[in-house]
Amino acid sequence: MTSEAPSATVHQGDCLSVLPTLVSGGARFDLIYVDPPYNAGGKRGARVEQGERVHGPTAYEDHWGGRDAFISMLRPRLAEMRAALSSVGSLWVHLDHRTVHETKVLLDEIFGPQSFQGEVIWVPGNGGRKRRGLSVTHQTILVYSKTRDFIYNIHDPELREPYAETSQRMHFTQTDPSGRRYRERTLGGKTYRYFLDEGRQRGSVWTDIPAMSANTPLRRETTGYPTQKPVALLERIIKAASKPESLVLDPMCGSGTTLFAALRLGRNCVGIDQSPLACQITTRRIREFSTAGREEVHSGEAP
Repeated sequence: MTSEAPSATVHQGDCLSVLPTLVSGGARFDLIYVDPPYNAGGKRGARVEQGERVHGPTAYEDHWGGRDAFISMLRPRLAEMRAALSSVGSLWVHLDHRTVHETKVLLDEIFGPQSFQGEVIWVPGNGGRKRRGLSVTHQTILVYSKTRDFIYNIHDPELREPYAETSQRMHFTQTDPSGRRYRERTLGGKTYRYFLDEGRQRGSVWTDIPAMSANTPLRRETTGYPTQKPVALLERIIKAASKPESLVLDPMCGSGTTLFAALRLGRNCVGIDQSPLACQITTRRIREFSTAGREEVHSGEAP
């Protein structure tokens, strides 16, 4: 990584038309995170700093005339995202129960089933509970890549968690000359050593990152944009699936959390959104990041 400060560019427009322009200009992304509309119906408004509703313009509309229409909207855009990935890149698609299953089938068609690398079940810790039947209290992030050699930083501390206390007592009974506790296991004739202080690989269910508390204005992180995701969630994804020299993309960037997190981690990044309000909020966040004395951030519009 060079000593130059990371930069962010925001394009107002539809990623369906903006992405081909970026790709033709040579852009390739090691990480694309997208949090598309969930086909929940209706319009989504934002909140001003005092918590009052914004009556116009709305942040975005989320009605597509049924699931088939929603998938028809998503199909060409996901195809453009695939085209924009680098050979070591991965696409993380964040959805909820309304359309995740149909989108999984669609992504299998676009990438090929063998390109499915797994999913993250994110438990935000909020949401109502039904009086009868099952309450859906999680969201799903589907992960696809172009090749098997995609970036995944398995040893990053963000992707490790402590071993269970029982396992620590029963299995980590040996100590190396430096005082580090470890255990050894022999599998297939080869012996592997696991250190207690490194922790184990984090699983696919993430329960330790709370949601944005319904975008309450009491939290400093809050922008008031609907469906805003916490910075901690995006930082974990960026640490997992990119390197310091990587270019990160959010093609439906909303409140700009992906760009904000990428800049904090020293990555260059690009955001796209059709909503003028989304682009205004995203641009404001990256400018505030710049004026805080960390990095110089650039903002522009799509040609």
